[in-house]
Amino acid sequence: MPKILTNRPMPRRDVLKGVGAGGALALAGGLPRLAQAQTSEPIRLGFQLHRTGIGAVYGRWYQRTTEAALKVLNAAGGIAGRPVEVIFEDDGTDPKRGAEVFEKLAVQQKCDLVFGALFSHVVVGTAPRAAELRVPYFVCSEGHHVASGLNRWTVQPGITDVKSQVISMAPWVASNLGKKVTMIYPDYAFGYDHRDFFSAAMKAQGGEVIELIPIPPTETSFTRYLPRIPSETEVIYHVMVGPAVLTFVKELGEFYGGGAHPEFFGFIDSLEGVSTEGPGLEFLAGSHFWEGMPRYRQPDSTAFDTFYRNAIGLDDSAADIGDPKNVSAYSHMFSCWETLFVIKAAMEAASYKGPDDRQAVIEAVEAMTAFAESNEHPQGDKIFNGRTHQVFGHQFISKVADGGKLEVVHRTAIEDGLYPDQVDYTTMPF
Repeated sequence: MPKILTNRPMPRRDVLKGVGAGGALALAGGLPRLAQAQTSEPIRLGFQLHRTGIGAVYGRWYQRTTEAALKVLNAAGGIAGRPVEVIFEDDGTDPKRGAEVFEKLAVQQKCDLVFGALFSHVVVGTAPRAAELRVPYFVCSEGHHVASGLNRWTVQPGITDVKSQVISMAPWVASNLGKKVTMIYPDYAFGYDHRDFFSAAMKAQGGEVIELIPIPPTETSFTRYLPRIPSETEVIYHVMVGPAVLTFVKELGEFYGGGAHPEFFGFIDSLEGVSTEGPGLEFLAGSHFWEGMPRYRQPDSTAFDTFYRNAIGLDDSAADIGDPKNVSAYSHMFSCWETLFVIKAAMEAASYKGPDDRQAVIEAVEAMTAFAESNEHPQGDKIFNGRTHQVFGHQFISKVADGGKLEVVHRTAIEDGLYPDQVDYTTMPF
């Protein structure tokens, strides 16, 4: 059994009071049910939302997913019998504004804790304020920032980080697509994670990243960057974000003119919220994408995936049931859903009554070790490392079939993405 799963001592302040030995410590999707809380006052959770700015497409779906999860949670009794409210505030996908929004939610709106935020620079800019205010910050991001060391008040329990994603997939890329790689990535923290960790992972497979092409995430045209791709490139690894992702992918196809080109391996971020069946994307047939959760319903899709899709109102292609052109951010937004249910489990394990129990909530999360695939965790089973505050799950590599549908060709094992601890929050003061 990997060291990451080793049980740790009971957290301080008796955070598991009232929970049996098979309850919160196992946390395998069971979500322990505690006695009716002494107060019926709603629990207020703040949500740091990218409603505007370059993260707006994600923000729209993060809010819709969270509202759907909240409806499911409250229908099942809320948290320890208390109803739950979520207060959304727009951070503009801006790090300075992110810290201001966090403070507004925690101080003015009197939220018990705050979650949300995808873009790495916003998380990094916000986390110090969470520590200063001593308010738990549950981020729904992918950056390696939490596991590499921010502060004890910041956790990422709902989605795997980039480092784990890329090291788990690099062996498949090297074996099936090629070993000479050109990387095209956004010029900020999230992109740097891809640059650094995928370069190292390919080197470990006997491959090499022969060209790095960083692009500002606010860029609207990409033709001037593409001539930098070396002719000996075997694989173009692309991960783009922002409102111009469709433009990027189409210009990449135009650059090669429909003729011979290197293999394309993209993170679905390059087409998140955009249909892969749209005109101008025919050249993507046969290429591959990383997906955090398969956008198209697969032959082996679970009942948990069906429950999740139905709750949000999505069809088999992860588009709005009433509007097939309204495609969701399916590879990322599950993190909001799963994080909300981790919050529920942590608050119940901590016998949460109010702000004085915030530290106990963090200690309860640190005691968690695993989440079973379930309605609460529809993306799949996961393990959680309480020392680094980071969750680890499965990744998916999908191939673009004729017509644009994505078909899963490889699912990584959780163990493929494990790496040595870089920090141990449990030894740090609050």
